[in-house]
Amino acid sequence: MENSGIIYNEDNIKSLDWKEHIRLRPGMYIGKLGDGSSQDDGIYILLKEVLDNSIDEYVMGNGKQIDIYIQDGVVKIRDYGRGIPLGKVVDCVSKINTGGKYDSKAFKKTVGLNGVGTKAVNALSKYFKAQSFRDGETKLAEFACGELKLDAKIGKTTENNGTLMEFVPDDTIFKHYKFRNEYVENQLWNYAYLNAGLKLNYNGKTFVSKNGLLDLLERKTNVENLLYPIIHLKADDIEIALSHNTQYGEEYYSFVNGQNTTQGGTHLAAFREAIVKTLRELYNKNFDSRDVQSSIVGAISIKIEEPVFESQTKTKLGSVNMEPEGTSIRSFVIDFMKNHLDNFLRKNKEISDVILRKIQQSERERKEIADIKKIANQRAKKANIHNKKLRDCRAHLTDGKKTEEEIKLGTTVFITEGDSASGSITKARDVMTQAVFSLRGKPLNCYGMTKKVVYQNEELNLLQHALDIEDGIENLRYNRVVIATDADVDGMHIRLLLLTFFLQFFPDLVKHGHLYILDTPLFRVRDKQKTFYCYSEQEKQKAIQQLKGKAEITRFKGLGEISPNEFEDFIGDNIRLDPVILGEKTKIEDLLSYYMGKNTPERQVFIIDNLKVEIDDIISEKEVMEMNEEEIETV
Repeated sequence: MENSGIIYNEDNIKSLDWKEHIRLRPGMYIGKLGDGSSQDDGIYILLKEVLDNSIDEYVMGNGKQIDIYIQDGVVKIRDYGRGIPLGKVVDCVSKINTGGKYDSKAFKKTVGLNGVGTKAVNALSKYFKAQSFRDGETKLAEFACGELKLDAKIGKTTENNGTLMEFVPDDTIFKHYKFRNEYVENQLWNYAYLNAGLKLNYNGKTFVSKNGLLDLLERKTNVENLLYPIIHLKADDIEIALSHNTQYGEEYYSFVNGQNTTQGGTHLAAFREAIVKTLRELYNKNFDSRDVQSSIVGAISIKIEEPVFESQTKTKLGSVNMEPEGTSIRSFVIDFMKNHLDNFLRKNKEISDVILRKIQQSERERKEIADIKKIANQRAKKANIHNKKLRDCRAHLTDGKKTEEEIKLGTTVFITEGDSASGSITKARDVMTQAVFSLRGKPLNCYGMTKKVVYQNEELNLLQHALDIEDGIENLRYNRVVIATDADVDGMHIRLLLLTFFLQFFPDLVKHGHLYILDTPLFRVRDKQKTFYCYSEQEKQKAIQQLKGKAEITRFKGLGEISPNEFEDFIGDNIRLDPVILGEKTKIEDLLSYYMGKNTPERQVFIIDNLKVEIDDIISEKEVMEMNEEEIETV
């Protein structure tokens, strides 16, 4: 080997202390960073890491209430457990591999044993405070980016036992971050469901559950669409809930020791397998697993000692045996389901009959579209989708250094319309992680149609193949699916049509937080020295004031008007994405019917009340009420 001329000696070997390593490689500890627009972004992992300690106290029988306060990026969490031993407060939040969870007698079946949690929060926060209250005494420590700034002496207190932690995420790491209430509340509800009786107070709102996973499914689904009452079964270390509904796809929620395993793992795979096995044996027929699993909504929670996760953020459970018996997770879950679910269905024949009819209906529908599906798949292959419609990202051409899940986690696909828009984004994107799918014209309004139409319509068929969601979102190729349309009437219409497509046929893609809207600037305001990109009229006026009124103003009507160089600012580090979030009580059928069904007086009134211009200047209310559906959509 040739001598490169580079000197390699002791000076090249560097040792980083704990906080420097976490700050240099935050992704190793909390996954992706993000700005809070995704439910798995880093700021929510920071919140989870602190909450997990408080939850573990409750699991061990200490404290029945946790108070959470988030305002302007400041997070405060107060539990009423035993409190950190006063002499170890600093060590517990600033020394790796230090914590009570290493003592298996004190903490069993807790979320994790890596000893990193609050240390990562400390290192990645520009301000971090830990205060413990124990038996009339208190200990306080304050940090900045992991550096100890205040190590107060132990003092007297009248506070109840427990721990108070406060932190402010470092905005040099979490750029433009924002805590979204919907995601925080979803986290807290999950904690409540998995810890029946625990009271979580968040900014004046209380989260508490009496019936665990039964409450979870009732909140997550439209109960009116369920084909039968939710089946809720429990035993030592396992709890499940399930039903069938009228929507396409499958929808699951899985947990290990209170941790929401959003990427599933061995326990969820076993749950899905167990449902199929149990029902096949119950009905004594070898049903296709797709027909059994179609339209299922389910949840599973298990508790095990020393769980092994496939990622630092604990979102996917790996292979692990149940101690002390040495039973595999798979056999544990399958045995439970074969005994308890089978017994339940034999005692509740009316529910058993409904499930059988649903399986038979799914079987008929699958066979009806089999030929159409085969032809559509051949057509998609012939269309050479990866060259003509989809400009893929290179991350999918992995060299084996990353797992498939890690690749998906960092990838985004933009769905665009028109050559100019797709061309600009394609040139400006990060080719490693960002892909572009180009639509041709407006997609079909598929509201009220069956899935047969997806295979019959070339654009929709090619889109589902590009995302690899034909058989559900388990194989979804991208973590973020972004609708990128023009900010005009046609662009809004295309956005609605795409939302209808996903909500109608792939609602779990939306419910699991994968769908976004690209927020692009409406105006460019500039002079010879500065340029501002403005996303609202208010931002435009502010920019004009900063340039002292002497500015050139450009109104962007379409994405194609934005140059590739400018796009680099909008789809890179400064990307603005609006997540598509379904409200707690949102009923998809009612939502689609209202916006995409036949025109109704209610929708006409909504349009009249929400026109962004003075309606009297353009058209009278009487004229609007007399419009047909096509004319209303044009307005």
